[in-house]
Amino acid sequence: MLKRHSLDAVIIGAGVVGAACAYYAARAGLCVAVVDSGPVAGGTTGAGEGNLLVSDKEAGPELDLALLSTRLWTELAAVLPREVEYEPKGGLVVAPDEATVKALRSFAEGQRAAGVDAVEVPAHALRDLEPHLAPGLAGGFHYPQDAQVQPAQAAARLLAASGAEVHLGEEVTQVLLDRGAVRGVRTPRRELLAPAVVNAAGTWGGRIAELAGTSLPVLPRRGFVLVTEPLPRVVRHKVYAADYIADVASGSAALQSSAVVEGTPAGPVLIGATRERVGFDRSLSTQALRRLASQAAALFPVLAGVRVLRTYHGFRPYLPDHLPAIGPDPRRPGLLHACGHEGAGIGLAPATGLLIAAALTGAEPALPAHPFRPDRFGGFGGAAGAADTPEEHH
Repeated sequence: MLKRHSLDAVIIGAGVVGAACAYYAARAGLCVAVVDSGPVAGGTTGAGEGNLLVSDKEAGPELDLALLSTRLWTELAAVLPREVEYEPKGGLVVAPDEATVKALRSFAEGQRAAGVDAVEVPAHALRDLEPHLAPGLAGGFHYPQDAQVQPAQAAARLLAASGAEVHLGEEVTQVLLDRGAVRGVRTPRRELLAPAVVNAAGTWGGRIAELAGTSLPVLPRRGFVLVTEPLPRVVRHKVYAADYIADVASGSAALQSSAVVEGTPAGPVLIGATRERVGFDRSLSTQALRRLASQAAALFPVLAGVRVLRTYHGFRPYLPDHLPAIGPDPRRPGLLHACGHEGAGIGLAPATGLLIAAALTGAEPALPAHPFRPDRFGGFGGAAGAADTPEEHH
């Protein structure tokens, strides 16, 4: 078995969050390795739409993280290859009635105080922004800061730009310890020794925490996306109905769906988003797909006769309070977490990477990290954690 020394950190997970952690750690002068049981962007990242949203987040820690990431994505777009497809298209949230407009207005007031650019759009002006919108909507809000990337390309290009040592198709089977502190990981092919391990394993973040002898209550939340045939640019912004915001904030395990509709540079229209907690059940839900299609056609009647070429789905890494776990785990020295972003991981990845790099180097974080502390849920280990005792490595 190969042993790799002289690393500053091992990052578990080659999705966009792990790639961002590698990128900003490398920029901070650290030597890192990234290991993943599958390919780059093989989990939640590859099944995402590439949303970079501030519009769906109320004032608070997650919005602060999103606003920092918005600035960082703008910087990254200038240095990463065009294949990332960064598109600052803006978002449009629409309301069916005056009561919903009033609720959106109150929501936007809190966001503006935090630094969000939210512009109210009266009913008569909606079609100036989106000519194909359905008639009869009561109004909405335009969010110029919302943007889009191609998620798999974003992860791949960030990882390549990091210069990190990358090991794909290698599952982490053990987290190595020395006198109770993390000292690296073991895969079937090698040991990677380092004084820090970053858990960026997405929906499998709880499993990695268990391997380290601690706990993180990450659950998978399934979501579907429809992809239409290529079309002229009939949808200019990222457009969604106001009830999507409530779906994001909900902790319900039941199926929830609210259409999020957007065009892409290549022509197909992407239609999301559903949420349901069904474990890792990968079966196709015709109920979810029908709901999405009908909701999208209600927003954009022009889509009613358009062919759906394919669907795809994945699992969002969900934590009970809807905030990611970012930073050192005080219950296990040397272990850091960067997971639990649910459906916002692509948008929040750069700020997450920057916070992890600051924690690794002891630098002042760009944002207060306390709201994201991994031990806020309590507990240490558990039945599975006890069975997977980390190996003491000397």
